[in-house]
Amino acid sequence: MKGFVSSRLHPVVNLLLLVVIMFAAFCVAGFLIGVLGNVFYGVGIFALGNVTQNPAAHPNGWAISMMSQGLLLFVGFGGAALALVSLMGYRWADYFTPRRPVSWLWLLAAATVVLASIPFMSGLVEWNAKAHFPAFLQDLEAQARELETRAQVLTKFLTHFNTTARFLVGVLVIAVVPAISEELVFRGIIQRNLVQWFGSRHVGVWLAAAIFSAIHFQFFGFVPRFVLGLILGYLYEWSGNILVPMAAHFTQNAFQLALLYVQQREWTTSTFDPDSTESLPWPWMGASLLLTGYLLYFLHQRWQAERVAAPTEMHVLSSSGVAVARPQAALPAGHTLGGTGIVEAKPTEPRARN
Repeated sequence: MKGFVSSRLHPVVNLLLLVVIMFAAFCVAGFLIGVLGNVFYGVGIFALGNVTQNPAAHPNGWAISMMSQGLLLFVGFGGAALALVSLMGYRWADYFTPRRPVSWLWLLAAATVVLASIPFMSGLVEWNAKAHFPAFLQDLEAQARELETRAQVLTKFLTHFNTTARFLVGVLVIAVVPAISEELVFRGIIQRNLVQWFGSRHVGVWLAAAIFSAIHFQFFGFVPRFVLGLILGYLYEWSGNILVPMAAHFTQNAFQLALLYVQQREWTTSTFDPDSTESLPWPWMGASLLLTGYLLYFLHQRWQAERVAAPTEMHVLSSSGVAVARPQAALPAGHTLGGTGIVEAKPTEPRARN
């Protein structure tokens, strides 16, 4: 399928196009939020900002904030990523999941890796939360901590699930939508283009993880989110399917929401604070680090094995975009893999022996 823009643009141009499209998508999302807020809650577009900044002061503040957050992520991030791929003439499945289908083992392992890393991550959370700026940046540190305190207050309000319906909405907005939208942008577009730009998987994964963490604007949570970005990035590189990091991302968010909901319903006597910066006991963190490392090593070895195995479905880049070639057990005699798929090889004259 021929796109409106060339599929062979430099990765830097692709990234700049993504920024432009995201800006337009956020404008569309803002318009939708304004219309829906006015229709369903009687809140004008100019009053929405006050409601989302202090939702506790408005009778429909929780619903409006959830709607705003969901639409901004879904349209502004996910919609922009899908729009860019369509403009380049690719099918979404060909671009984001060049290796499909993946084994269920990849999805299960991705979720397990994230769960296994939680105790170790708690140590990074505590260390990062106690970090300090240099002396000459003390004012900036005070402002950063104040912003994060406000974000924590908002998070506690939005994650107060006094009904099952609220919990399900929370899972949709805080777990499902970010897992889809953020992975399409950060792994599917940004990481892919960074890998192509620098010609290195590792550089692309690490830079994309840094951007992923920085864009959340939480300095005192930068390191653990950066490490999570690394895990998600390598899961995408090794699996070749965007569904794998999506599964991991969803598990990370949904697990914390589930723990919080169980506590709020008083189904357990344990307490869980999503904003807590206290680390778990060091034996747990050590075991978590070892288990996470082993699981990542296992997936890396599986990726290496699948790279050398005979493919069941191949994607080749032709003049018309990404083409799918499904070979039989072996290439037919006298055929080879060319730029447009499987083509007949021209015979060559045998060399004369000296």
